[in-house]
Order: sequence, then structure tokens, then C-alpha cells
Amino acid sequence: MAGVLADYDRVLKQRTTLLKSARARGIRPDALTTLDVWDDKLVALGSEIIDMRRRLSDDLREPLRAAYTAIAGADHDPELGWALSVLGGDPEEGVEADAAGGAIATSEQFRAALADKRAAELERGLTLVGPHRDDLLLRVRGLPVKGYASHGESWSIALSLRLASAELLRAESPAGDPVLILDDVFAELDADRRRRLAALTVGYEQVVVTAAVEEDIPEALHHHVVRISNGTISDERTAPGGKGRRECGIRCCGIRHPRDRRDLSAAARAHAVFPVVAEEAAARRR
Repeated sequence: MAGVLADYDRVLKQRTTLLKSARARGIRPDALTTLDVWDDKLVALGSEIIDMRRRLSDDLREPLRAAYTAIAGADHDPELGWALSVLGGDPEEGVEADAAGGAIATSEQFRAALADKRAAELERGLTLVGPHRDDLLLRVRGLPVKGYASHGESWSIALSLRLASAELLRAESPAGDPVLILDDVFAELDADRRRRLAALTVGYEQVVVTAAVEEDIPEALHHHVVRISNGTISDERTAPGGKGRRECGIRCCGIRHPRDRRDLSAAARAHAVFPVVAEEAAARRR
């Protein structure tokens, strides 16, 4: 899919350049025959992207609902859908258009939308239809999250979408659990949501949590604490043999950080950036 996205982006740029050139030269829509060639390529690649996004949103619906209910403590009927420009959807207006279209293929819908927008595209010098104009729409209690959801509901749906994605990766990846990074999210949640989020994520193999206020982090996630204060890293773990806390300080667990990071090996560079992860990864390899 990465290759399809890259090819679509290239075709989109070429087509938009042609539209801008035609607008500057005052070419009529019926005289711009070369645009049809780019239309064919745009439709082929864009339809594949749209169909893949639809399948992904279908796969995410149940994990999203389960994660939201677990975090919010209530079922507010979370939904996700697409504002598809090929069907007249408008993410700015919150207009959702994600119908399957019956027996009509996505490519046919795409081509019809391009034909309908041809004059407007030449007038503006822009490609007005395609997956680059689409957006994911999230709803809670039947209303769009944007503009209607409370602060807690907005954060709950955002975290639920991330956790639903993690569950899909967890189920499909042979490499095991994905690494969850919760970057200062607990500060945005009330105490009940913090506790429920911690219970939901504690089962993952690796969860990296950042917080400006340590008390925001539930006790269930206080497994291994690393503090950064005035440029000094403090690694609070029990040393082998139960000898108490180890302080990395300037040396950072035995590896002194040179001024020129280019002299470090790959393993040492990783250690310098995140000493805890690097040290534990090295221990697993041993």
C-alpha cells in the first residue's frame, strides 16, 4: 500500500500541474484531452486506496467500540466513517458519504465525480476529487466528535482509535505486540478514565508513558520510572542482587556520552537516546 500511496501522490502532482497550466493558458475543458490520461491513472490508484480505507474502517469498528467503552465506562455508540469526495462528502462540513454504492464500483464513482468537477477543477487549478480530499469522521452519541463531544469524550475516542489500531497489529503481526507510547495523555483524563486506560494497556509487552506530573500516572503503570531533571537521567530500578536504586546520571548506565554522537555505534546511539530501552534490549539478546 505504501507504493500505491507514493504513486498516487506522484500522479496527483502531475495532474494538478496540468490543471494549473491549462488555467493559465485559458484552455477549454473539452480541449484538454491529455487530462484523460492522468484521470485514468488517478482513478486506478485512488480507487484502490479508497477501498483499502473502507476495509480498514470496517475492521476497526468493533475494537474501537470495545476500547471506548472500556475507557469511558459507558457505551456512547462510537462510530467511524468516511467523508468521501467521490460521493460528495465534505469533511469541513461534517458531511459523511461512505455508502457502498450498491453494485457501482468505486472506480466508476470516482470517474463520474471527476467528470462532474472538471470545469471547477480547471477554474481553480486543483484536483477536487480523490482520497487526498477525504477525511475520517468520528461520532459519539450520533454527533460528530468535532464541535460536539466533551473534552473527556474527545480524548476517549482518540485513544480508542489508537488502541483499536494496536489491537489489529497485535492480532496480525508475527513480531508480537506493538510498542504503545502514551505521551502525556493522562493529564487530559479524569481519575476514572486514567485508571481504566491503565488497566486496558498494562497487558501490552511495552508501554512507554510520559508525564510532567508523576501523580497523573496510575500505579499499575509504575513499573519502571525514568526521570529527567536538569539534563540528568535518573533510572530508578532495583539493581541486580537487590542492591537498591541505580542512578544513570551523566554516565547513563556505564556508557559515557561523547560530544560527537557520530562516533557512537548503532547500539550506543540507541542507548544514548533511550538508555532504558537499549539496555533491556541488550539483556534480551544475551
